Amino acid sequence: MAKTFKRILVGVDDSADALLAFDYAIHQAKRDAAELIIVSVLEHDDMNIYQALDSDYVHGERDELKQHIQGYQQKAEDAGVPNVRMVIAEGEPGETIVKNVIPHVQPDLLVIGSIAKKGVSRYFGSQAAYMAKYAPISVMVVR
Repeated sequence: MAKTFKRILVGVDDSADALLAFDYAIHQAKRDAAELIIVSVLEHDDMNIYQALDSDYVHGERDELKQHIQGYQQKAEDAGVPNVRMVIAEGEPGETIVKNVIPHVQPDLLVIGSIAKKGVSRYFGSQAAYMAKYAPISVMVVR
C-alpha cells in the first residue's frame, strides 16, 4: 500500500528540476488530498552588502518574490489542489528549509529539485543533498 501524505512542502526556484518537483508535488497532493505548501527562499548571497543593508531593497525583493510565488499557488489551485499556501523565507535555502521552515510548517514530505537555478553549488551535492541528509521528514528529490 502506498503511503499517503497530509502536508507536502515543495521548494521552488524556477530551475528546470524545481519545476518538475513542483509538478510532482501537485500530483502527489491531489492523489493524497494533501495540503500543499510552496516555499521559496530569498537568498542574501544574491545581494551585495549595500543592498542587504537597505531595508527598502530587501522588502522590494521579498514583495517581488511573493508575487512570483503566488503564480505557483494559482497554478496548483488551477490544477485542482484545494488547500495551497506559500511560505517565503530568507537565508541559505537548504539550511533555512530544514531548520526553520520544516519545524514551522510540519510537513510529512519535502519535494525538491536536484539542481538549483544558479551558483557554484547548483549541482546535487549541495542544497538538495543537505536537505536530503538533514531533513527530519521524507524527502523526494526530483530530476
